[in-house]
Amino acid sequence: MIEWLVDSILVLALLTTAVGVLWSRNLFRAVVMFIAFGLLMALAWVRLQAPDIALAEAAIGAGLAGVLLLDAARHLGYNRRCGGEDDDQGGASG
Repeated sequence: MIEWLVDSILVLALLTTAVGVLWSRNLFRAVVMFIAFGLLMALAWVRLQAPDIALAEAAIGAGLAGVLLLDAARHLGYNRRCGGEDDDQGGASG
């Protein structure tokens, strides 16, 4: 009975984070939710008694991919800010 409850909560959490990633308008929040989704997937693999896949999911899915997405989001936000400032300055002087 308790195992069924834990599995149900895990499935609900996975679905919630997946929908949250897809519908989030804030890029940083979407990436953080993606990392949380990867960690929850690793937990799901542990529950399915596949520790090797769980370790790979945690390392690659949540860890490496999360860091790369956070870095890309940081660069994207930086370029948007700088691009807008450069356009304003170029239009005023030219």
